[in-house]
Amino acid sequence: MSERWQRWLGPRALVFLFVLTLPLVTPRIRGADEIEYFSYLHSIVFDRDLEFGNEYEYFYARDPQGLAGFKATFLDRREPKTLRHINFGPIGSALLWSPFYLLTHGGVRLAQWLGMRVAADGLSRPYEASACYASALYGLLGLLLIHDTLRRWGGFDASTATHSVVALWLGSPVVYYMTIAPVFSHACSLFVVALLLWLWLRTRAAADASVWRWCLVGAAGGLAGLVREQDIFFLLLPGLDLLVSAWRERRMAPLLTRGGALSIGAIAAFLPQLLAYHAINGSFGPSTLVRQKMNWASPHFFEVLCDPGHGLFIWTPLLVVAVFGLVAAAWRRRRLVPTLLCFGFLSQAWIGGCVESWTQAGAFGSRRFVGTTLIFAWGLAFALAAVARRRRLLVTAIVAVAVWWNLSLMVQFGLKIMDRQRLEWPRVLVNQFVEVPARLGRAAFLFFTDRERLVKESR
Repeated sequence: MSERWQRWLGPRALVFLFVLTLPLVTPRIRGADEIEYFSYLHSIVFDRDLEFGNEYEYFYARDPQGLAGFKATFLDRREPKTLRHINFGPIGSALLWSPFYLLTHGGVRLAQWLGMRVAADGLSRPYEASACYASALYGLLGLLLIHDTLRRWGGFDASTATHSVVALWLGSPVVYYMTIAPVFSHACSLFVVALLLWLWLRTRAAADASVWRWCLVGAAGGLAGLVREQDIFFLLLPGLDLLVSAWRERRMAPLLTRGGALSIGAIAAFLPQLLAYHAINGSFGPSTLVRQKMNWASPHFFEVLCDPGHGLFIWTPLLVVAVFGLVAAAWRRRRLVPTLLCFGFLSQAWIGGCVESWTQAGAFGSRRFVGTTLIFAWGLAFALAAVARRRRLLVTAIVAVAVWWNLSLMVQFGLKIMDRQRLEWPRVLVNQFVEVPARLGRAAFLFFTDRERLVKESR
C-alpha cells in the first residue's frame, strides 16, 4: 500500500473506529469528579454563580447509597474562607463542553415547544449526554492531532502512526475515559495537551514564526491548565526549547520576546481559573484542602510508575514499550524534541508522586497520564517502526495483546470481579483467562440493553 494512500486512510480509519465505539459511551454521570466538573455548567448558565449546593443535592438524591462518600466531602463540608461548597475540579472541561451544552438547551426548548416532556433544567439526561459525547469527540480530535504530529514532525510513516494511535487508544485507559467515564476530565486533557504540543512543534518548524504564534502556544498551555492543573507543566517543553535555542544561537532577544509571548498567552487563557479559585476558595489558588495533599519532593515517584498494585507500567504494560521507544528515539537520533518529550513524561510522573492520593485507588488505570498520550505515541511509534522493518506480524501481535489486556481489565473493573482499589496478583491475571470469558456474554448483553441493571448486579 502506497504512503499516499496510507496518509489518506489513517485519519479516516480513526474516525471509523470512533463511530464503532460510540455505542460504548455511557451518557450518565455517577462519580464525584464527574459531578464536580459538570456542576460548573449548570451553576454558571442557570444559577449564574459558583455555588454548587443544589447541583450536588440533585446528584446525591439520585444515588444516596453510591454517593455516601461524596456527601461527606462535598455536601457536608465548606470552604473555610467563603463557606461555599467545595469543588476541587478545574473549570476547563466545562468550558470545552459549553457549546454542546448550550446547543442541547436550545434543542430541549425546541422539544418542549413541540409538545415533548423533557426538563429544560440543565441537569436532565440530555444535558448529561451532551457533556459525555462532547468528551468523546474531544478525545477523537486529540487522537487525530497525535496522528498528524507523528507524521509531520515525528517522521513516521502513516501506517506506523496509525498503529501507534490505535494501540494506545484501545490498549490504555484512553478508551475507558472516552466511553465508560467520559465526564472525567481525561478525554479533554488528551485533546488540549495534544493541541499544545502540536502547536509548539508547528511553530518551532516555521522559519518565520511570529510572536503571535508563540502566544497561541502559550494560550493552549493555559487551556491545558484549565482542564487539569498539572497539564500546564507541559508548557515547560516549549519553554525549554526556547531556552536551548537561545543558548545555541547565543541570542537572548528571541528568548525574551517569544518567552514573553508564551507567558502572556498562558496567563490570559488561565485567567478564568484564577477567577473561579477566588470565588470558590477566597484566594487565587487551589483549595487549601488540595494544597495540603501535595509534597513537592515527590516521595511516591517510583511507586507511581512501578508499584505492583497501582503502578502505571503494571496497569498498562504497553507503556513500557512506549517509554523505551521514547528513550531510544532521544538517544539514537540525538534530537531535541524526543529529549524534551522524555522530560515531559518525567515531569508528569514527578507531579503524580507529589500527591498524597498517588495510588488513584478506585479509578481505572493510571488516569492521570491520559494527557501524556502524545508522548507515549511518539515512543511507541519509534519502537513499532524499528520492529516493523523486520517482522510486521510481531507489530500486530503486540497491538492485539495490549488491546486484549486492557479491554479485559475494563470488564473486570466494570463487573467488580477485581479489587477496584488495587491490582491484586495473581487474582487479576487468573480472572483475565477464567472470569472475563465466562461473564463477557451477559455483561455485553446488559451493557447494551439495561446498563442500570448491570450496575446494580456489579455492586
